Amino acid sequence: MTSGKLLERFLQLLPVLLGVSAIAFAMMALTPGDPVQIMIGDQSVTPEQVETLRRDLGLDQPLYKRFILFLGNAISGDFGTSFYHRRPVVDVIAERLPATIELSLVALIFALGTAIPLGVLAAIRKNSLLDRLATVGSLLGVSMPGFWFGILLIMLFAVHLQIFPVSGRIGFAYEVPSITGFLLIDTLLNGNLRAFGDALRHIMLPAITLGLPMTAILMRVTRTSMLEVLRQDYVTFADAKGLSRRKVLFRHALKNALIPTVSVAAIETGSLLGGNMIIETVFGWPGLGRLVVESIFLRNFPLVQAAVLFYAVTYVLLNFIADILYTVLNPRVKL
Repeated sequence: MTSGKLLERFLQLLPVLLGVSAIAFAMMALTPGDPVQIMIGDQSVTPEQVETLRRDLGLDQPLYKRFILFLGNAISGDFGTSFYHRRPVVDVIAERLPATIELSLVALIFALGTAIPLGVLAAIRKNSLLDRLATVGSLLGVSMPGFWFGILLIMLFAVHLQIFPVSGRIGFAYEVPSITGFLLIDTLLNGNLRAFGDALRHIMLPAITLGLPMTAILMRVTRTSMLEVLRQDYVTFADAKGLSRRKVLFRHALKNALIPTVSVAAIETGSLLGGNMIIETVFGWPGLGRLVVESIFLRNFPLVQAAVLFYAVTYVLLNFIADILYTVLNPRVKL
């Protein structure tokens, strides 16, 4: 794969990002509600003060000028000032982003660690009870809304069994100095195993809820791919040579069966970031997704636009990486 091909493919992604930025900007601008009135609330102010605040926020300019200004500043990494926090948007997002990344990574580990073994076992034991249960479970995992499944987990494991906490990242009894921003890592770096255990208990329910749809999809992909590989001639030849069943499955079949799984996993990782808005709201997780939901209600235009652009860039880059991984794992495929 030449660098010219990579550059050409990367340049093809720019119109997508531009389109996403335009749609996000237009949707926020057309959303009913005036951010100035929301900020003022019940305070007694004069019309002159309202106009001054509107001018300070740049809301007095035409929509197209605001969009051009937004794009120009975004290219230089300046996404403006949060209407609500009165601080640079980049700083506000940077505070919440580690929590979202940590939740997404744990959800990804859960999805991969569950989906691949289940998919392989379902393929090996085709039409068995395990295969049927895994198939039904994958359909339920894709079909169930995340907020509903999350509430069910809260009711069962947090309210009735009281095994896991209801919300938050860690208990109030623990104070963990921030080193990386990732709480699970910071607790280990500080040598506080009790805090690590508490942080792990807090992240389990939201991670399972967030990773369940991805688990269901990857399990089906792994099962289908494994069944196809097991019918290939080289697998039959490996069996005929007298190799053990374990070597045939894991050294020959699984290696090739995981090619589609890896590609789909890279794409679905972007979906984890998009789906975390609902999950973080349900579990009170202090991440970027919950911040975006709050900002939408507050008509905090700069923060929402910057967050949507971040999600778009992440998703597009993950798709780009998935394409590259597929060509590496399967050289017959070209970009």
